[in-house]
Amino acid sequence: MSILTSILSFLRDVFSQPALLIGLMACIGLIALKKPFHKILTGTLGPILGYIMLSAGANVISTNLTPLGKMIEKGFHIHGVVPNNEAIVASAQKILGVETMSILVLGLVLNILFARLTKYKYVFLTGHHSFFMACLLSAVLGASGFSGIQLIIIGGIFLGAWSAISPAIGQRYTLKVTDGDDVAMGHFGSLGYYLSAWVGARFGNANHSTEKINIPEKWGFLRNTTISTAITMVFFYLVAAIAAGPQYVSTLSSGMSPFLYAAMLGLNFAIGVTIVYSGVRMILADLIPAFQGIATKIIPNAVPAVDCAVFFTYAQTAVIIGFVSSFIGGIIGMLVLGLAGGVLIIPGLVPHFFCGATAGIYGNATGGRRGAALGAFVNGLAITFLPALLMPVLGALGFANTTFGDMDFAVLGISIGQVGHSFTTMGIYALVLATLIVLFVPNFIKTKSTTLNHIVEDEEN
Repeated sequence: MSILTSILSFLRDVFSQPALLIGLMACIGLIALKKPFHKILTGTLGPILGYIMLSAGANVISTNLTPLGKMIEKGFHIHGVVPNNEAIVASAQKILGVETMSILVLGLVLNILFARLTKYKYVFLTGHHSFFMACLLSAVLGASGFSGIQLIIIGGIFLGAWSAISPAIGQRYTLKVTDGDDVAMGHFGSLGYYLSAWVGARFGNANHSTEKINIPEKWGFLRNTTISTAITMVFFYLVAAIAAGPQYVSTLSSGMSPFLYAAMLGLNFAIGVTIVYSGVRMILADLIPAFQGIATKIIPNAVPAVDCAVFFTYAQTAVIIGFVSSFIGGIIGMLVLGLAGGVLIIPGLVPHFFCGATAGIYGNATGGRRGAALGAFVNGLAITFLPALLMPVLGALGFANTTFGDMDFAVLGISIGQVGHSFTTMGIYALVLATLIVLFVPNFIKTKSTTLNHIVEDEEN
């Protein structure tokens, strides 16, 4: 048993590293294309290094958002629960470590199997989000009365299925975002992004893109994304620092002048965003050509589903608009929860930046500037109310002081939890059967594309 646990632990570590997972997929694709060794080597290392660069930028962003959140809580006297995926996963591993890593490995294998056997040809490459979802599933299924091999098999089916289905749900929106680039959304905030695109399509105008905002010549430097992000974030940090007061900020700044500290945090944040953009370009430059090997040789018509930050380069102005709008939605949602007497969900800067920015990009693709702002605002409300509703489900296993932050976790957790609570184990089995039907029924239906919802413009016309 200890050897099996060690193997599962090693596989969990490998598959929870998106850089290695993306590199492995690129390597398999290049081998399938029978590329020479030197091209396999460089084509494998490119996506790995690109994702490590993306992660480094994301870490810079997250590190600099933490003190901003503390200053906002202190300055505006806000106390409550901050949704944080990493925190709840760390807590859950003490109780459900073996179950989580077993679901992870099985889910990754089933995702590839479903991509091969069904019209859901999406291969989910964001390993750390697969790990988070495996943790959620182990917690919710455990609270529903499952344990051991049953819990692992059912959790693996749900993880593998959602990894293939979730990119397909909004792929028509993703193709608008990428202007037809052959990638899909591989991030479990996806329902929020698709909701944003839906809102944008109904209340905005795609011709009025955020990337076409007319800027007078004297303000032309704002077209430089790094500079405009730096100016915007320095303003946010200084407002938060003034609200918190120099005495409190001094406890965070390690002796640096409080307001200089706030300004430097804003500048470092902008550098983190720039590093993310550079990493994304490295990933796409090698991953998409290499993935052709998987698409042609192993899983016909396969589409890589990648992290939300990969989409930041497609609409860089929408990134900032989306972040700000989502955060405003989070604040309003928090106030509504407070007035209703519910659990106070404090807007987490990390989910509101990454999910809000991506929601802004999707809203912009269908509704331009208005779509970016409104869509991301709705996303901000959703990732405030839904985590509050998820907390009672997780509280059954002792996680009452924390919750997941992204929309897919909340929707799946609440849905599975409610089915398990209302219909016990038979309800969960029925949900598994329904999931398999959703996966395989399209095989017997004529669709416009061999890959479900992966329809480019020239195929539609």
